[in-house]
Amino acid sequence: MTLTEKALQLALTAHAGQTRKSDGTPYIAHPVMVAFSLQSYGFDESVIAAALVHDVLEDTDVPRQALADVLGEEVVQIVEGVSEDTSLQWEVRKEKYVARVATASVATKAVSIADKIHNAESVIAYHATKGKEAWAVFNRGKEKKLWFENMLYTEVSKTWEHPMLERYKELITIMEDLEA
Repeated sequence: MTLTEKALQLALTAHAGQTRKSDGTPYIAHPVMVAFSLQSYGFDESVIAAALVHDVLEDTDVPRQALADVLGEEVVQIVEGVSEDTSLQWEVRKEKYVARVATASVATKAVSIADKIHNAESVIAYHATKGKEAWAVFNRGKEKKLWFENMLYTEVSKTWEHPMLERYKELITIMEDLEA
């Protein structure tokens, strides 16, 4: 199997039965869409594989070593770069995430921004059907959600140039205009 196939298989198993909090769709669709986006921009297989498993360490019980055994250290380092320390208070956790991603490798930045793009697209689509109640799925609501998105965009833009950042900013602007 290729690295991408191994990552997809691992992601399917790890996320089995999980759904997205925003719309209840099978969770696996999210990492697949993130990986597809990165593939369309020509990123290499290690980045695509990391995209497929980017939430595995944070949101499942798969241990780091198991991920490394299947996909290797390069992929795991990318995944660790986009994983949050959920033991921290929300604002602190988000600030640490932004600081880490802004100074991380291009691969980590790419997975992070592709992830946030798909999340933003999902919020916008969910808002189109649910209206302002779409913001209720976020513990801190619209204001803090956008605080985080703008902070990430601003800090990553200081250290990286890529067309995905333009798309991310467009989506942030759209979210800012959505009813709260």
